[in-house]
Amino acid sequence: MKSVTEIATEIVAREGGYVNDPDDPGGATKYGVTIGTMQRLGIDLTGDGRVTGADVRALSREKAVEIFVQHYYEGPGLARLPEVLRASVFDMYVNAGANAIRVLQGLLTRMGHAVAVDGVLGPQTLAAAQAAADSAPDLIADAYGIARRNYFYQLADRRPASRKYATTRKGAKGGWILRAEEFISPRFHLSEADHKARVAKWA
Repeated sequence: MKSVTEIATEIVAREGGYVNDPDDPGGATKYGVTIGTMQRLGIDLTGDGRVTGADVRALSREKAVEIFVQHYYEGPGLARLPEVLRASVFDMYVNAGANAIRVLQGLLTRMGHAVAVDGVLGPQTLAAAQAAADSAPDLIADAYGIARRNYFYQLADRRPASRKYATTRKGAKGGWILRAEEFISPRFHLSEADHKARVAKWA
């Protein structure tokens, strides 16, 4: 298994460099770390006593990896998840915070496990995730990836400004969907025709 640092390094590579998209609620972002996160953590890289866009621009890849490992993996306790789920939940936690855990809890609930959908990795969620992984490790990983993909489609259903992250201008799969499918077996990837049918109502 890859180390958490290796997984975080891959996340940073997927996230890319500095952006400040007005349609992104996160605001100024670099390597997936938002200005809100840096303000919350007090990461003043310029040393001027404030955390602004300049600090986001000054963020290094190494610092981004450190932030993800400490606050997005160790903080929520993702290391306690079954190994087969850790990388995908970690990757989504960077995208969507505690919603990554809520997606998992919703999936486990649909599988018949009694867990609260509260975004917290408590004993019940961890026990249910372990039981699911023990019974069908490949399927739970794919099922989570599919639930993650559905989450982003549904988010774009509700928020038109976010649709450009789920589909391209030409109607192909956007970054959100492609990223989710990196953690899904190819046999469960949507065809381009299926994707276009899913987003047709957005036109």
